[in-house]
Amino acid sequence: MKTWFITGASRGFGLRIARLALERGDHVVATARRAEAVTDALGANANLLALPLDVTDETQARAAAAAAIARFGQIDVLLNNAGFGLLGAVEEASANEVDRLYRTNVFGLLNVTRAILPHMRSRRSGRILNISSIGGYRGAAGFGVYSSTKFAVEGLSEALHAELAPLGIHVTVVEPGYFRTDFLDASSLSVSANGIADYNGTAGAVRTRAVDLNHGQPGDPDRLARVLVDFAEASDPPVRLPLGSDTVAVIEAKHASDAAILREWRAVSISTDFPHDTATAG
Repeated sequence: MKTWFITGASRGFGLRIARLALERGDHVVATARRAEAVTDALGANANLLALPLDVTDETQARAAAAAAIARFGQIDVLLNNAGFGLLGAVEEASANEVDRLYRTNVFGLLNVTRAILPHMRSRRSGRILNISSIGGYRGAAGFGVYSSTKFAVEGLSEALHAELAPLGIHVTVVEPGYFRTDFLDASSLSVSANGIADYNGTAGAVRTRAVDLNHGQPGDPDRLARVLVDFAEASDPPVRLPLGSDTVAVIEAKHASDAAILREWRAVSISTDFPHDTATAG
């Protein structure tokens, strides 16, 4: 039996994973800004602890971690799932929109992770699953600021993976593509209020496509939930887990594009090193 600590558990991936973990007999600490939203969605269950948590509040994150340990004695899996999107060209995003996005997607993830890591380190055991995105591997027009937050999650996850592996704690960044959740709804995706006509053919076109794609995404969120609950048992989990055929295609295409850049610009890329000093060699 594992104990899960899940942020953003009132809907989307977080809710599905919480429900499936409970069905499998695990303990679940399910957090959301309103704890009532969690209990409304999941019902009463002796294995469930629903807690209010605004991940941007570090004090509340530490209190939630302490409450989880007091109730269940341990935290085996941290699922950093809370977050939202921002659609618009980089220039269109206001300072307030950027600040709000980073407070949740990056600083919120750090708040919760720092609150739980002392417990995991003391036990020399634990799993951390950080939800990133297809946009965490490749930036795209219309999602530049959002992608930048997920690029940050990718970098933090890679560093945490290296820092925590010797302590028996596994860290994986999860990279979902487009899944049929409410991510493209107004509840999860903000749209920059400032529109600039010069971007109508790029970021502006993405705004239209996002509306058309909503609830027609190729990924099955229930399958993703099953994969991640099973993945929590993996004996040697990788540092990153791409999910969805669209994410796989994007990663393959980026690898090919980067390889082409290296082939064409290799001489320039390595020309910035100090010249090899043959007189002192050997």
